Amino acid sequence: MKILLATYWLIPHVGGVWKYMTQLKEWLEARGHEVDLLGNSPDYSMFYMPNRGWGLSKDLLRPLLSSKLNPDSAPALFADPLITFYEMDRYYLELAAAFIDLNQYDIIDTQDIFAARALSRVKPRHKPLVAHLHGSVSAELKRHFQMNPQVGVTEKDPAWRYFESIEHYGALSGTPTITANHWMKNLLVYELGVSNPNIEVIQYGIDAGAFWNKASQGTTITKPAGKKVIICPARLSFVKGIDILISALGILRSIRDDWVCWIVGGGEKREELEHQVRGLSLQNDCLFLGERDDVPGLLALSDIFVHSCIQDNQPFSVMEAQLSGVPVCLSNACGLPEMAEHGRTGLIHPVKDPVVLSQHIQLLLDNEPLRLNIASEARNWANSHWSMDVMMNRVLGVYHMALNSHH
Repeated sequence: MKILLATYWLIPHVGGVWKYMTQLKEWLEARGHEVDLLGNSPDYSMFYMPNRGWGLSKDLLRPLLSSKLNPDSAPALFADPLITFYEMDRYYLELAAAFIDLNQYDIIDTQDIFAARALSRVKPRHKPLVAHLHGSVSAELKRHFQMNPQVGVTEKDPAWRYFESIEHYGALSGTPTITANHWMKNLLVYELGVSNPNIEVIQYGIDAGAFWNKASQGTTITKPAGKKVIICPARLSFVKGIDILISALGILRSIRDDWVCWIVGGGEKREELEHQVRGLSLQNDCLFLGERDDVPGLLALSDIFVHSCIQDNQPFSVMEAQLSGVPVCLSNACGLPEMAEHGRTGLIHPVKDPVVLSQHIQLLLDNEPLRLNIASEARNWANSHWSMDVMMNRVLGVYHMALNSHH
């Protein structure tokens, strides 16, 4: 088959969608399929296909679009700057896709609501489009609006309703639509009113061979003598809830000091989080390692993994920790409770609850047999549940089903 993997987001970018796309491309090509990538360029100047060396500048498309869409012809589109930005960029994606001969592809597999909506409008009618939804854009942005009132977007504003509607129509664009967990499927069906009977839940896979190869290269960081390592690999952004972990560590430090925490990643919240660490006198206990490419090596030295996020879908970092046999402490946000069974393959705490999180970390520090048992169960679960072969067989099954339904 010849397959187009298309996204509205930047390619490449930091995050799970790009990791998913590159893994999927590699594994599809290993099985003899041909794969192209389409997405926004890193500087947002064009939509392009990096593996083909092709791109179409938005500057070239702008006059074409402006002649049809302007404040006079489409006042609703220009009433809100957020809607204007996303809708105009989605139209750029439509025009770029229209320049490509989409007839050459057997399957078009979009990776977000914007790409699903855009390509469903310009693809040939007989070509199947699969819509992969890797998380809820509307849920994330609504939380952002609620937590940042200075942005000035409330439930009464057009931007609030826009993101709900684009997610609704994006989810209806696929035949079928794929989510990574039941949380996302239920959100689409029960909160956004998506009556798409073809929503498939297919969990992600992780390339264990590539992961262990990376782990074997080790790391330059050394584990401090006599201390257990708590690790948190995450983007330093609001939704990752790293401030909750730091608060939990502040509680833990008042009880014991036989641990160190490694926070691995970069992001806009670093200065704020470092200030919080200093305020709790945790400078020697909680270390910011920045962005690193040796996380598998760091996991090999770690004893406890924490992901105290406020919103997440199915993070690869949790899968990697389980594969490494590191017990995970997760919040019960969104799709995370589907990634571990409390007390068996991980420990799950309520969102934004540093007290319970500190209790869970303390339990694992106190009870070595429990920690090792959860580690072992998590590794077994990861090897079977996060198998790339399982994921690929299910994805290919969906592709063939989509092809058959269009013939």
